[in-house]
Amino acid sequence: MPDSDVGTHDNILRLIIERGPITSAELASILVLTPAAVRRHLTQLEADGQIAEYTGAASRPARRGRPSRRYVATTLGQASFGDAYADVANQALDFLQEAMGEEGVQAFATQRIDQLEARYADVVNEAGEDPRARAEALASALTRDGYAASVRQGPGGLTLQLCQGHCPIHDVASSYPVMCEAETQAFHRLLNVHVQRLATLAGGEHVCTLTIPLVSRIRETITRKDAHDTNPA
Repeated sequence: MPDSDVGTHDNILRLIIERGPITSAELASILVLTPAAVRRHLTQLEADGQIAEYTGAASRPARRGRPSRRYVATTLGQASFGDAYADVANQALDFLQEAMGEEGVQAFATQRIDQLEARYADVVNEAGEDPRARAEALASALTRDGYAASVRQGPGGLTLQLCQGHCPIHDVASSYPVMCEAETQAFHRLLNVHVQRLATLAGGEHVCTLTIPLVSRIRETITRKDAHDTNPA
């Protein structure tokens, strides 16, 4: 495969990991390629077992006519992003659990996530009070650390979804779910709202999905407006 094709091939896989489920037309638009060129790469990625057609429910209303195929990355495709030292990390946690029990593993997870939280706090706080801006700042920070994160509008417009298309500690989190639980608590503190984890890569889904409610923010805005209208300056 020519070098230019390798680059395009990798970019398409990266976008599927980050934004999937995604159609060939959406990929072509993002990469400014012809649909035929994108389909050629999709065919190869599917043959290699790195992507698969998504069969879950659509997150947006379907258009008339035959629905477009949407793609997500498989576990093999996820692994191509590089999950270095997973075996060593699992062995270390196995040893820690044997030596110190569940409390030792919990302490490790808490320490790791505290460091992540401290590293992201300034970036998120600099985004201001707007929940979308804060979520997008967090997603950008996560992406720089290899999580391929993005923010999407949730159903009904009352929530946001923070999606992580890749997890650098996927194999570890599969064996030790406490890693995901600690991360969720850190996101709760960083975003200053109660968040809910809907899906995880470690749990077998194609993406980690975190729901961020907007209702409380909307109610707060309405309350402030009502107070201003009642007691104008």
